[in-house]
Amino acid sequence: MKIDKIIVHPVKLPFSIQFSHALRKRVSVKNIIVEIVAEKGTIKGYGEGAPRSFVTGESQQSSTQTIHRFVKLDHFPWDLEGVSQIWNFIDSLKDGKSQNAATCALETALLDALGKHHKKNIIDYFSKDFITDKIYYGAPLPIADKQKIIEICQLIKKMKIKKLKLKMGKDLFNNKEILEAVHFVFGEDYDLKIDINGVWNRSLALKHEHLIKKYRIKVVEQPMPPDSSELDDFAKLMQKAGVILMADESACSLSDVERISKNNHYQMINVRLSKNGGFRNSLKIIDHLRRNDTSFQIGCHLGESGILSAAGRILCLLCNDAVYYDGSYDEFLLEENVTLEHVSFGLGGEAYPLNGPGLGIEINDKNLSRLAETPPIVIERPQ
Repeated sequence: MKIDKIIVHPVKLPFSIQFSHALRKRVSVKNIIVEIVAEKGTIKGYGEGAPRSFVTGESQQSSTQTIHRFVKLDHFPWDLEGVSQIWNFIDSLKDGKSQNAATCALETALLDALGKHHKKNIIDYFSKDFITDKIYYGAPLPIADKQKIIEICQLIKKMKIKKLKLKMGKDLFNNKEILEAVHFVFGEDYDLKIDINGVWNRSLALKHEHLIKKYRIKVVEQPMPPDSSELDDFAKLMQKAGVILMADESACSLSDVERISKNNHYQMINVRLSKNGGFRNSLKIIDHLRRNDTSFQIGCHLGESGILSAAGRILCLLCNDAVYYDGSYDEFLLEENVTLEHVSFGLGGEAYPLNGPGLGIEINDKNLSRLAETPPIVIERPQ
């Protein structure tokens, strides 16, 4: 398969509702979409990255620059026939977080194009050792007032979803209010994680101990910043209470995860395709966690389009041993999508493989063009 050109689309995806967490109030997100054009335009592959400055330090601009640099490398597979060429290329890139969204977008576009060339879904390029044909997603809850949380919880309950991920911030009183709202709707019938996005310090974390116990919170995700020296006391307290600490922003690369494995603070890792640099790098992390008997979840970035949701679906289905699955929120969160159909789930969060070659999705070209933040960047095949 001869790749003719690569197009980078910086897009702005609007939300149908405001979704806030401790570091951002969002009504839209800025992602990048990579389009691989091959065989004189008869094959087009798509990938997506979600650059987040507070996670990997990336932006749309820096990710676009990274992709431009990658495809100029001598060993970039402009003539692509087998998946090993993609893996060899990804393996040649340095480990670290500053290029992960770009790597994810480019790798996924290459896989999508190759799958369409071979007329096979890209799930077939991976090991089937932990594959499943069905998963169950949980549901996210933003930082909001008590009444709004009640309304969202009522919708989630109608969907028969009990696995919840609640965003929390620095305001102890507001955190107490939203926990009360969740309990008001679900009673004791829920499986609750809270996601702090690293904004607590030691003092504030300890003040939340009684709430964590009272509302039977199972997992506390990233309570403090990645470089915090204050985590030790809180980690010991949570372990004693039987509460799991999950690393997210602290675990962007394999080297991050290897370091985390040594300090015994975190018992779970949140693996996200864009944060961790695509399939190849994410699965290396997951293999490491399996070897070390460390649990993990497959997560997502809020505001993923159908492209990254489809990729996330494949990663989820490859991991029947993940404790939780988050993602495929297109229908519930996005006002507009770049795929013809939303990639979402049914009652109970139930979701299945997507049919068709590549990622199993079709692109809405009009939406892709209209949602562009800036004109696309076109990189022609070297002569």
